[in-house]
Amino acid sequence: MYIPAHFAADDAAVRELLARHGAADLITLTPGGLLATMLPFAYEPAAGDLGALYGHVARNNDQWRQPAQGESLAIVRGPDAYVSPSWYAATAEHGRVVPTWNYVTAHVYGQLLVHDDPAWVEDVVRRLTAKHEAARTASPGPESADRASAWSVDDAPRKFIEGQLRAIVGLELRITRIEAKAKLSQNRPETDIAGVVAVLAARGDDRSAEAVKRANQDRPAT
Repeated sequence: MYIPAHFAADDAAVRELLARHGAADLITLTPGGLLATMLPFAYEPAAGDLGALYGHVARNNDQWRQPAQGESLAIVRGPDAYVSPSWYAATAEHGRVVPTWNYVTAHVYGQLLVHDDPAWVEDVVRRLTAKHEAARTASPGPESADRASAWSVDDAPRKFIEGQLRAIVGLELRITRIEAKAKLSQNRPETDIAGVVAVLAARGDDRSAEAVKRANQDRPAT
């Protein structure tokens, strides 16, 4: 990944992204070529030297059966948004501006391990469920119709859960290295940052607005 110094994500930002992200693209190089699956992961920082991502795929998904050659890759994404030059103060000042795209992403490389073990898979299912149910109930939105209490795996019949577990296979990406980038208008003047944050917030993209604000809050005064 091309990462200019001013867009490099620090360790704290990377940990937060891995802990809070939704779904990621898992890409493996196999004897038959590249395979990719989009799936949610749970981050376990205590696994191995650099942590691991835990997930699962359908048993009918052939990706878990194909031996991964070398490192596998999970592309993890944070907030992203188109940025219009019309939001910049610089547009009225001199007009030397162009559109861009703000985003946060991490390329997580590692050794892919397969866990065809119902107990291991159930633990991952519970981790993922708890993570995303907690996020859902913590911020349903002021006008949201989704006000149901958190769902638990134990709310479903045990035999049904056991059948579902037999239909999936666990995956662990044991992390070997991470390349992360937070491109959040750090190359723009402070007068332009205010416009970007204001419009993103007005459009309801609070995650992108907050990311831009945080990425630029500790900049040296100019």
